[in-house]
Amino acid sequence: MTTTAEPQVFRSPGSRGLWAWVTTVDHKRIGLLYAVSAAVFFLIGGIEALLVRTQLFGPNLEVLSAEAYNQLFTMHGLTMVFLVVMPIAAAFTNYFLPIMIGARDVAFPRLNSFSYWLFFFGGLLIYSSFLLGGAPDGAWVGYAPLSTQLTEVVRMDFWTIGLALLGVSSLGASANFIATTFTMRAPGMSMLRMPVFAWMSLVVAFLLIFSLPSVTIGLFQLFLDRNFGALFYASAAGGDPLLWQHLFWIFGHPEVYVLILPAMGIVSEVLPTFARKPLFGYPFVVFSGAAIGFIGFGVWSHHMFTSGMGPIAEAGFGVATMIIAVPTGVKIFNWLGTIWGGKIKYNTPMLFSLAFIAMFVIGGLSGVTHAVVPSDTQQHDSYYVVAHFHYVLFGGAVFGYVSGIYYWFPKWTGRKLNEALGKVHFWLALIGFNLTFGPMHILGLNGMPRRTYRYPEGLGWANWNAVATIGAYVILLAFLVFAWNIVRTHFLAKGERVGNDPWDGRTLEWTTSSPPPVHNFDTIPVVHSLDDFWHQKYTEDDEGRAVRIPAVTEGALTVDEETGGGDESHEPDEDMHMPSPSFYPVVSAFGFAITGAGLIYLPWGFLGVGVGVAIAVWGLFGWSLEPVTKEH
Repeated sequence: MTTTAEPQVFRSPGSRGLWAWVTTVDHKRIGLLYAVSAAVFFLIGGIEALLVRTQLFGPNLEVLSAEAYNQLFTMHGLTMVFLVVMPIAAAFTNYFLPIMIGARDVAFPRLNSFSYWLFFFGGLLIYSSFLLGGAPDGAWVGYAPLSTQLTEVVRMDFWTIGLALLGVSSLGASANFIATTFTMRAPGMSMLRMPVFAWMSLVVAFLLIFSLPSVTIGLFQLFLDRNFGALFYASAAGGDPLLWQHLFWIFGHPEVYVLILPAMGIVSEVLPTFARKPLFGYPFVVFSGAAIGFIGFGVWSHHMFTSGMGPIAEAGFGVATMIIAVPTGVKIFNWLGTIWGGKIKYNTPMLFSLAFIAMFVIGGLSGVTHAVVPSDTQQHDSYYVVAHFHYVLFGGAVFGYVSGIYYWFPKWTGRKLNEALGKVHFWLALIGFNLTFGPMHILGLNGMPRRTYRYPEGLGWANWNAVATIGAYVILLAFLVFAWNIVRTHFLAKGERVGNDPWDGRTLEWTTSSPPPVHNFDTIPVVHSLDDFWHQKYTEDDEGRAVRIPAVTEGALTVDEETGGGDESHEPDEDMHMPSPSFYPVVSAFGFAITGAGLIYLPWGFLGVGVGVAIAVWGLFGWSLEPVTKEH
């Protein structure tokens, strides 16, 4: 069995330095760039949330002005949805999708680089608003006519153009992942032999492809209303403010599943590993994920039950909202079936996955209450809704992604995160989360509206708001422990060194070195079954129990009894070509961002538009003429 060199933490073998990261087209490095960017934005969004919660700690506080509060809660929501959860999903998908399906890279590596840098510059553009007169302040949903007022103030233009750039980034990444999944799977890996995470990533890519055009049209109309006097959303001139809500939520509700489905995929990989059982009902988990994506396009107007759509539309969307709970319940049933009777190891990834299930069930149950139109009418725009979507997107999605970080950190770095610190992180996060968002159910049902920056005494809200604020600071403590765990393991190199397969995994990423080489596999693996790597390590006795095979060589893999890791035992494939680095994607993305910045400051911004278009065209032209690959 071959040995691997000292793992280079957070970098693949190859050229190093800042320029190497700027010009990289390696899917693993791009995944890490997404991850680091999401972590920075998570810190910023968390600070915004703490300031909001501090303002609401007690009645009549003046920690923030009304103007500052509006900017901070708007930026918090925008940041967490578009600059944290979406890019952390992109980080996992970029890094692991090609390896999981036995590919050496994504189908279009330079498009992959372009998608990241456009996301990065889009995020910078939005946050530059703090230095240029104030951040967006019309809530992350940007409802018209609120978002079309004060056109002489450009805050919501930053929001409009920034989201448009992020949308183009997501479209490019989605097309790339679809092409990769359909055309680059290893020999023998049929669609129903793909890991669940790969399936959920594919569903998410289709969700974005089909949902982003609607919100893009809405953003374009909003920009025209604000800057050229168009009247798409002006009711006094024959426009329709509800048109924006329809265009936004046709995207916005599938977006919820864009955020949660990759986390469901991660949980579907973690549970079988630590229960030491195959995923119960794999086809049902896969097809229920696809059903969630499909039905998700038919529930958008349950966000609009107070808008006066009429009883027929309200009844239809209420029924659709109940129906979408069915495939979600199927997933939960299958996850419970996976751990039932298993030899469970309560490592930190498993704890976060179990917490994901519990918190997501709570969020799902409160979500079903919104399918009941009279109930939703009372709860609409109250803190009950805030509690609901945080149980889904924090207790659900974020807990799922944190589980994935603990699970795959050894593959990124060759070292495990500390288990003791991980459990401290877990319990602090779980307790802090429920202290923060549990009371919001009560606050909402007691009539506290969302998006209010202060409240008087005597309404019965003070005590629960104080508890929620204390919980927010407990969450801060939890993620400080998490950050220290990463620093201790990675930067101080005190984490436990592990082999290629520290968790006794089931999927192909555990067959390669930790971290993987630039080309992922010396020899492309041949897949014979679902969980093929597991079947190369184990057989069954007469009673159907898994029995470890001491050492086996099959196909391209040699499995070692001691480490469980697989290394390519054959000579590397001849004529291996990997895409060469390129600075043209970052140049093109920068040109798009400059164009967007110019559009914000029309009419004199036309100069910026011209410069940005010239830079983008130059980048795209150079990109099209540059040689694609180099030999290794």
